[in-house]
Amino acid sequence: MTPHAYLVDDDDAIRDSLGWLLESRGVPCRSYPSAEDFLAAWEPTLAGCILLDIRMDGMSGPELFDVLCERGSTLPVIFLTGHGDVPMAVSALKQGAFDFVEKPCNDNELVNRVIEALQLDEHQRLAASDAVSVSSLTSRLTTREKQVMELVLAGTLNKVIADELQISMRTVEVHRANLFEKMGVRTAVELAQLLAGKR
Repeated sequence: MTPHAYLVDDDDAIRDSLGWLLESRGVPCRSYPSAEDFLAAWEPTLAGCILLDIRMDGMSGPELFDVLCERGSTLPVIFLTGHGDVPMAVSALKQGAFDFVEKPCNDNELVNRVIEALQLDEHQRLAASDAVSVSSLTSRLTTREKQVMELVLAGTLNKVIADELQISMRTVEVHRANLFEKMGVRTAVELAQLLAGKR
């Protein structure tokens, strides 16, 4: 799904001006006049970030943020605040919001923060995807291959592995070869890097 900046603000003029600003810098934008409208459109596959006004008719920005957190949303949230809303925005930061920007704001600074939030979201999605793919690789291993893998990662020599598991050296070598093939690596170092998420 194409990443977007999702702009949630009940002020028509702000939605229009910020929407135009973001599009002019090459950031796709979708606008919503209320928290309820965005919530109705939200789904776990959305990619990008949220620009969220703190004070709106109906559900407030912080209330929407709480609901999204409960639903497991990882979209970075940038709160748009009036001067009196700063304590609320700081509280939201402590709960995991990406940033808050006071209105009226510097256009370029705002777009730069949006771009950073989009990059963060992309990085988080790649990391989650890598974790899923490593998990799917390890799920293909037999119980014995997993035992051999743990000992290989601990730097244990084949002979010691054979003694510990009470199997022959040749059997250890076969398990080790199968394990490396299934995990798509050639060495113990590559295996360790893969499991540490460094590849």
